[in-house]
Amino acid sequence: MSMQQSYEGLARLLEYPKEKEELLLSYINVAAYLRQNGIESRASLFGDMVRDSTLAELQEDYVAHFDFNPAAAPYLGHHLYGDNQKKGAYMIQVKQEYGRHDFEPPAEELPDHLAVVLYFLAHLARRGDDASRRDFIEKLVLPGLNKLIAASAARDASPWLTLVEAAELLCGADCREVPTC
Repeated sequence: MSMQQSYEGLARLLEYPKEKEELLLSYINVAAYLRQNGIESRASLFGDMVRDSTLAELQEDYVAHFDFNPAAAPYLGHHLYGDNQKKGAYMIQVKQEYGRHDFEPPAEELPDHLAVVLYFLAHLARRGDDASRRDFIEKLVLPGLNKLIAASAARDASPWLTLVEAAELLCGADCREVPTC
């Protein structure tokens, strides 16, 4: 599995669950990539939850975790700026980066949703645009991920948080050779 496939798999895991088998396959692939690259993660908690739950239970838990819990909302701009003008500037900057790199985000989701951001990183990896990807991670992804994790970690034992942590670990590993990340 490649870096691109790992970003795509992790993005699928952070979308609203549609098929249990797809979730399980994406989890297995992402977990294998993390292990192969020596990235320690608690994502096995998520894998256990997927195996032990029905699709309806996963969907209900996803909504309870991400939609009804502002501290865990998967919107990076929300964690960086709350609801003020700076968040709007952040969103514009993210959308401009998408446009500069010919990435068309899904229309049904905001551009700062973690799954959309991960799909964009996969897009950049597919194109071999490592410098742009690492710059985007450093400036627009890691600061939001770190705040999201900090806001959630103390009170959140949900296996969904382990996916957010895995995203932070994957982004950090992607930037490992770049001292500014």
